[in-house]
Amino acid sequence: MYRFSPRIEMRAYPVKQYPCRTKAAAAIMHMIMNNLDPAVAQFPQELVTYGGNGQVFSNWAQFWLTMSYLSQMTEEQTLVMYSGHPLGLFPSSPGAPRLVITNGMVIPNYSSREEYEKLFAMGVTMYGQMTAGSYCYIGPQGIVHGTVLTVLNAGRRYLGVEDLAGKVFVTSGLGGMSGAQAKASVIVGCIGVIAEVDKAALMKRHQQGWLMEVTDSLDQCIKRLREARKTKEVLSLGYHGNVVDLWERLVQELDKTGELLVDLGSDQTSCHNPFNGGYYPVQLGFAEAQSLMASDPATFKKLVQESLRRQVSAINRLAKENFFFWDYGNAFLLEAQRAGADVEKKGAERTEFRYPSYVQHIMGDIFSQGFGPFRWVCTSGDPQDLAVTDQLATSVLEKVIAGGVNPAVKLQYMDNIRWIREAAKHRLVVGSQARILYSDQKGRVAIAVAFNQAIAHGKIKAPVVLSRDHHDVSGTDSPFRETSNIYDGSAFCADMAVQNFVGDAFRGATWVALHNGGGVGWGEVMNGGFGLVLDGTQEAEQRAKMMLGWDVSNGVARRCWSGNQKAYEIICETMRENKGLVVTLPHQVADEHMLQQALRP
Repeated sequence: MYRFSPRIEMRAYPVKQYPCRTKAAAAIMHMIMNNLDPAVAQFPQELVTYGGNGQVFSNWAQFWLTMSYLSQMTEEQTLVMYSGHPLGLFPSSPGAPRLVITNGMVIPNYSSREEYEKLFAMGVTMYGQMTAGSYCYIGPQGIVHGTVLTVLNAGRRYLGVEDLAGKVFVTSGLGGMSGAQAKASVIVGCIGVIAEVDKAALMKRHQQGWLMEVTDSLDQCIKRLREARKTKEVLSLGYHGNVVDLWERLVQELDKTGELLVDLGSDQTSCHNPFNGGYYPVQLGFAEAQSLMASDPATFKKLVQESLRRQVSAINRLAKENFFFWDYGNAFLLEAQRAGADVEKKGAERTEFRYPSYVQHIMGDIFSQGFGPFRWVCTSGDPQDLAVTDQLATSVLEKVIAGGVNPAVKLQYMDNIRWIREAAKHRLVVGSQARILYSDQKGRVAIAVAFNQAIAHGKIKAPVVLSRDHHDVSGTDSPFRETSNIYDGSAFCADMAVQNFVGDAFRGATWVALHNGGGVGWGEVMNGGFGLVLDGTQEAEQRAKMMLGWDVSNGVARRCWSGNQKAYEIICETMRENKGLVVTLPHQVADEHMLQQALRP
């Protein structure tokens, strides 16, 4: 199918240039081409957007068929996608989604990594990651913001500081998602040291300006780290080498000098796919590892697992000091456990390890308050439109704060207002003119209404696509990541993500997607997302209010039921403001008298 690879420049063109019969179809085409833009995508020739194997389609014939269907589609048709394959256009209503996507929907007993390899090779299923297969990726900006919030809140929780100057954050990966770690380190003002085995990926981030310095010498790496700590210099340093070597060298320095050179640590290798290029063993060089991966997969797997054990051993030694490590939701600790590494936590739940996931200790409380990675794309392709939306979003959030919010919610709003104000300075746009910020239901709805009115009045020149990462309040059931802080036994259930997909579809989404896999890997997670086109009409405003309300409150209500106090407070407040929302709260079911009252005819 490579012979169908387009000879046009692949990028997000201004929406009016697409040959379509509907605005929605043109917006979807804009988003698809952004996901395949070589400046955005990790392996564009393979239709892989990020995460090593997160695809938009399985092959280029599917791309052309999909674009053809979109160019023909009317407001009374819906395009159906089966794991990258366009099934066709089917009659529907103007209020129905224009596009419905499913990726990797496999009978549960066959949702294993081995079955995936076979089914993918046959061309009958596909791994869409999260926003790759739902056409909602906005380049590394999304993960930059998430990483900024994670490191910022890790400093608050673990180190008890607001200012991270002079603090050292060590991690690995400079690929499609993990490349964000370098830029995030600079934004929060710390010293980020990021190891990467692939020199091409490392140099791409350096040339992009996201990585300030690079070295292939461990001696030089330690020397610069020490200098930056002493002067509290803001630095993103890329080490071209294996992160295991770096962790072990940090242990050597500690044992030799008594000096702990690292404060915070994590890992963003693609451990959801560890034996097919997602994780490179320390025993081999990059080219040698690629060769062995193809020629002797069994030996390669053994080396990967030995490398994971060595990495965990070094981290465990450092963690005896004042050093804090967390799992970044990439299945690192899960794969380390499977490899026999010492990551067990005695007496813990199945979703708990020796070190917490970033959801359990950091982002989980943020999700429980209804905050998550809301985003938008200006389909005009004009940076001025993006500047207008930045100003509107900032103004909206400031008004919400002025109306009165609790201190925890106010802190989240303030972090995101600062993010928006500094976003242009940090040159975060790669590909489409897009922006991300973490917001709750109130903020998302208010921002959507403000954007729609600005389009209606000509202040924004073309439709705006609203979306979010699937990694959100309600979008994902993932027991080792998004729902790892739910301890009522339901962490392994996928009702929330499926209900979100269905509920968004009939509440006004322009398109919806439901995926098996994403983040921690195939068979480990169910997740869904949406796209919603704002075109300045009253109908678009009503759809936004209805759909965004459900898209957030679904997850908050679920977390409330799992016993999360912050989620309980938020859902009670939401019910007070929205009389159409009625949720039976846990304490009501526990109270026999209240239950009797509720069950009366």
